[in-house]
This record gives sequence, structure tokens and C-alpha cells, in this order.
Amino acid sequence: MLAETAEAGVPAVRVWQPHRRVAFGRRDSHAEGYEAARTAAEDRGYHPIVRRVGGRAVAYTGRTLAMAYTVPVEDLRRGMCDRYGEVSRSLVGALSALGADVTRGEPADAYCAGSHSVSGVDTDGEPSGKLAGVAQRVQSGAALVAASLTVAESDVEAVQAVLDPVYRALDVPFDPATVGSVSTAGGPDDPAVVRQAIEDALVENRERTVVGVADETQSSR
Repeated sequence: MLAETAEAGVPAVRVWQPHRRVAFGRRDSHAEGYEAARTAAEDRGYHPIVRRVGGRAVAYTGRTLAMAYTVPVEDLRRGMCDRYGEVSRSLVGALSALGADVTRGEPADAYCAGSHSVSGVDTDGEPSGKLAGVAQRVQSGAALVAASLTVAESDVEAVQAVLDPVYRALDVPFDPATVGSVSTAGGPDDPAVVRQAIEDALVENRERTVVGVADETQSSR
């Protein structure tokens, strides 16, 4: 997607459900406890990979959504905060339209900590129950903004169970109670419904071309 967007100058969106895996960030892969963290993931049935975007480890359960959004860029030094803002606002808007009470931000000691995360809202109006982490990668001609999104309440415990030992092995603060989902925030628990809403929010009113990809999921551009 990055290569095609850089060449054609056309944004692209893909939202899909990866198989069970823990996606480590590059910083994780250089940590002293990385091999132990990989083993912790594998012991719980999650295939460990290292992703190219930033951030820390995230878990995909088979129902968890992954999002990739590529846009053309002219200057590698500019626009990073704007791209983060666009994606996080789109996520908040799409999920809010589905009935979820969500906001930008996250509680302390959340997984893949970052200021552009999306979380549910507690009774005091503060972020509670992180449901989406957002990361970014920039290369010549294009940028990729990626997100992981926990949809169903039934997946919250699974994410907690695998990330708790992974983060302990990496010696990174993590509170399992900070994991939330779209459905615990008041939205739907159907990944297909959430996927479509996110795609629509990012594509907006632009002309859309749907292309197939290798695993028979779809990508919009």
C-alpha cells in the first residue's frame, strides 16, 4: 500500500481481521526481554511478529480489527501530527455514530501507550478502557497510519491474558484493567459493522475503488 500510494499519489484504506498474533514494535524487538515476550505470546497461541510502524506490542485475537491508511506525502518532516489527528478523529467519529461513547486519549499504563489512542469514557468524562492504539510510519512519498481495534467485550479478557505476561517480560508498565472494546463503550460487537464504518469515515466522499488482496479481504482507495 505504501509503495502504490507513493507511486500513484492515491490514498488507500484497508481494515481486516488478522489471525491470532502479537505484533511487537521495533523498540520491543530490541528490548532485553524480547525473546521471553515472544515465548509468552507463543505459549498462549499467538504468533509473534514485528511490525514496521512505531508503538509497543498489541494483540489480535482473530476478531480484533487492524487498520492501515496510506496517504501521499511531499515532505517527510511535516504532517505527522495532522495525520494522527485525522485518523483519531475519524475513529472517534465513526464509533460515536455507532453509539459508542469514546474519546481521544487513554488511561495510565495502557498497552501501546500514545496520545492519539481512542478509549471509552468513564463517569467523570476521563478516558477509560482503551480500544484502539494508533501508530505511524513515514517513507519517501507516502505515510502509513495504522491502528489496532478491539471490538467485542468477549475479546477484552483474551487481550489482557496475553499482553500481561508479554509486557512483564518487556519490563514495560501495563495495567490489564485499561483494556476496553467498542462494545464495552456502548457500540456494536460485530467486527464487520465496525470495519465498514471505519472505511467509510476515512474514504469520506472521495471516489472509491475496491481491490482484492491476497487473503481475499478487501482494500479501498
